[in-house]
Amino acid sequence: MTEPVERIRIDKWLWHARFFKTRSLAAKVAAGGHARVNARPISKASVAVGPGDVLTFAQGRDVRVIRIKAIGTRRGPAPEAQALYEDLDPPKPRDPAEPAPVQRLEGNARPTKRDRRKLDQDRSRTLE
Repeated sequence: MTEPVERIRIDKWLWHARFFKTRSLAAKVAAGGHARVNARPISKASVAVGPGDVLTFAQGRDVRVIRIKAIGTRRGPAPEAQALYEDLDPPKPRDPAEPAPVQRLEGNARPTKRDRRKLDQDRSRTLE
């Protein structure tokens, strides 16, 4: 007989492979409909994935396309996590013309009126 293929929840695997800082963030992406397994959209974090599956999901501003090579048993160091997958479409380097975030003083979470004008000015330059 054939051995059963090992499978794991997608949120747990994304967390093991260090794509998301917490498992709840990984679950939000999966449950929010922002992920696909083998080109099929998913809407639950409990979808089981295994070696050979191709995952497509949003991570920050990038869309990642990953092929699972192994399941993994723990959330280990970065080199161990990178051995769990093959990156089919590595993220592109950032465009230097893209505006950098406005630096604010520590403790002041909201942008000032001056910061807001600068943000709007930078955004209008990138659209041209």
